[in-house]
Amino acid sequence: MRIFAAIGIALLLASCAAGGGRPSDRERYDRVMGKPVANPSAVVQAELAFARLAQEEGQWTAFRETAADDAITFTPDLVNAQQWLKDKTDPAEAVTWQPHHIYMSCDGSTAVSTGAWQNAKGDSGHFTTIWRQQDFGKRRPEKEIEWKWVFDDGQSLDTPLPEPDYVETDIASCKAKIAAATVPIGLTEKGMTATSRDQSLVWHAAFNADGSRVVYVELSQDDGSFQRVHEYTVPVPTP
Repeated sequence: MRIFAAIGIALLLASCAAGGGRPSDRERYDRVMGKPVANPSAVVQAELAFARLAQEEGQWTAFRETAADDAITFTPDLVNAQQWLKDKTDPAEAVTWQPHHIYMSCDGSTAVSTGAWQNAKGDSGHFTTIWRQQDFGKRRPEKEIEWKWVFDDGQSLDTPLPEPDYVETDIASCKAKIAAATVPIGLTEKGMTATSRDQSLVWHAAFNADGSRVVYVELSQDDGSFQRVHEYTVPVPTP
């Protein structure tokens, strides 16, 4: 199985920080003081820690320990992730994965990680994980930031994803937020639509009318519009 070397992790984190631009003095001050600020490298660290936990403690153990209480996933039905994971036994060999792209809200409260996974059978595919910062806006400077995932989905691919040179990052503009009436927000029988705390990032995971599933992520832009930066559809399962 593929395991990240220490130098690879260091390069990923460095490149991620570079991809989002060097933080200004104000941003560094806000981070120290625990104020809201986008920091994609923190989500890369959360992903790498998650992947390492799967190898050390077991696949489903890692998913349980890193999921929020209200996390959801498709199985293919939409279910509460913690309930679904409750009685699952860890496989002998855990799946491995690597983040390729991080999308983050302007305030840093929500992030989306996408990338590649591989299992012991030789299968591979892509994943999408939505991360939410815990106790957002309430953290004391001396308290470490914790991330929990609120949605996770992985799909097989016939051809493995190419490995990028570095983890790419996209941060939503701070100049716009989605209008409350634009998208119905919340959990329904068909799926979930949610936004970051500042409404600069929107994510959607739901069933289509034909039974297929769609997942997408949108980020606010400087001109006030929202751009769909990540999207995929899962066909109707064959009997």
